[in-house]
Amino acid sequence: MVRAARPRQWIKNLLVFAAPGAAGVLTHGAELGRTSIAFGLFCLVASGTYFLNDALDAEADREHPTKRLRPVAAGDVAKGTAIATGAALASAGITLGYLFLGWKLGTVLAVYVAVTASYSLWLKHEPVVELACVSSGFILRAIAGGLAARVVLSDWFIIVASFGALLVVAGKRSAEHAQLGDDRARHRPTLAVYPPAFLRTVRLLAATVTVTAYCLWSFQRAALLSHGHHPIWFELSIAPFVMAVLHLELRFESGQGAAPEELAVGDRSLQALGVAWLVLFALGVYW
Repeated sequence: MVRAARPRQWIKNLLVFAAPGAAGVLTHGAELGRTSIAFGLFCLVASGTYFLNDALDAEADREHPTKRLRPVAAGDVAKGTAIATGAALASAGITLGYLFLGWKLGTVLAVYVAVTASYSLWLKHEPVVELACVSSGFILRAIAGGLAARVVLSDWFIIVASFGALLVVAGKRSAEHAQLGDDRARHRPTLAVYPPAFLRTVRLLAATVTVTAYCLWSFQRAALLSHGHHPIWFELSIAPFVMAVLHLELRFESGQGAAPEELAVGDRSLQALGVAWLVLFALGVYW
């Protein structure tokens, strides 16, 4: 049951801290507490959707080289048990969101569950739409953090989060396309529709917009916070950010990244770039 909850994928929920961190409020006890609760609630509802997804995809997962080891596909957890557990976790997360953090956060959690369930039922078979559905999960996490900490989300933040998510999802599809070979249509029908050149184009579009928006956002933040001097930290943070995007693109082009969370926890170069970016950006926000 613990494996079916996929705790390794909870690393995605750290996006909840992105908006509060960028706004500089994570040093405030109340905002940090509310954001931490939002993180916990997203872990709850995300695990709920994983149970539901595994139950719905059990037959297809048994034909997949790695997904066949998932507890439901392997027969370690019954489909009925997975559906009941998933519904309970998702319902509990949404209810607690309304109770502890208000109707806005509760609504975001409900939308996340609705989109994910719709994806598992039928939207995963719709080319391009399925890319948007998976990307929306990352975006909703970022929005939830802003709502939990009661900070205003800038247009640049939304753009960076949206196209950054699209880059990761398109890269995931590219890696799956390469790894599954001629069996790709059996495991994910939309992969038979996507030519490699199309996925490469989507990645290029997403990476270009992400980098451009981040650069503009960084210079804007530096200008707003200058107060008579020129804080160079935001501008310096552009270098590791761009290098991280290029590093991701290299991994995707090499057929890696089918499980983005594996890159996050296992790629030392990416981790080093992430730490360098985080330090520089944090200095710009909190110095």
